[in-house]
Amino acid sequence: MHFPLTGSSNVPVFPLPEDAGTYFPSVKRNPGRYLQPCSDSVKAWLRSLKNAGKVLLLITSSHSDYCRLVCEHILGKDFEELFDVIITNALKPGFFSLVPQQRPFRTLVNDVEDSEGLPSLDKPGWYSQGNWPHLHELLKSMTGKAEPKVVYFGDSMRSDMFPASSYGKWETVMIVEELEGEGVLASDAAKSQDTQAEPLEKKGKFEDQGMKTPSAVSKQWGSYFTDVYRSGGGEEETPKITWCCHSIHTYSTVAIPSMESIADLPLDYKFPRFSPDKPCTTGYYPRPPESLLRMCESLQ
Repeated sequence: MHFPLTGSSNVPVFPLPEDAGTYFPSVKRNPGRYLQPCSDSVKAWLRSLKNAGKVLLLITSSHSDYCRLVCEHILGKDFEELFDVIITNALKPGFFSLVPQQRPFRTLVNDVEDSEGLPSLDKPGWYSQGNWPHLHELLKSMTGKAEPKVVYFGDSMRSDMFPASSYGKWETVMIVEELEGEGVLASDAAKSQDTQAEPLEKKGKFEDQGMKTPSAVSKQWGSYFTDVYRSGGGEEETPKITWCCHSIHTYSTVAIPSMESIADLPLDYKFPRFSPDKPCTTGYYPRPPESLLRMCESLQ
């Protein structure tokens, strides 16, 4: 869940009214129409991380009531047991701001933020707003390590990858659904779960309306990863990676199509990582997108 919010954040935030707007009440009345549960493999993967002694964080810019609604549907009523620290209304990318812009953490009572910000974090729990330096201090205390390593998963370059990599100095794994549109298939577990969990009214909805699935390559814009540069005369074409692709290589450690694609791997699996010293196809798991492979072949 990555829904960046704007505006002032130095005042307490209250939960949305029961029937405010259109979207939130619709999801609340029928979450199964809009949300797809996580596969059993992803849930088992989260539990295995927890059992291995890893500290699990959930950081979202969504409000606490919406976060609870979504997580209960996709992870189960006991989702809070999976995470040591839950941070809602994180207001990413501002969550990664440094002094003096950083916001204090706030406690929550019935989804209402306390008006007084916390000077620091001293224990795990569910919090609102906050900043990564205070979280970093808590992680040092929880892990007993002077420089705890964090692997951060997200799907937004603006709210997740760039700030977490540049300011938090975290390892980052970007979830890029567009990979599935370029020959990088979801795992068998993911495909099986899709078949079981997708509401009947959603099956085939794109095909029935003459639409492509969201991850399909656009006929108008082409590949998400590569483009063609034309010389002044317009006759010579040179393949180039797109700005989006360049950003993935720069601010992500690894890129994957979905959580299911790695859920069955051993916890100590070593992923090839993006690096300026390696081919531009290195860093994608389980494989690079087709357009990037073709571009590299054409340049050889």
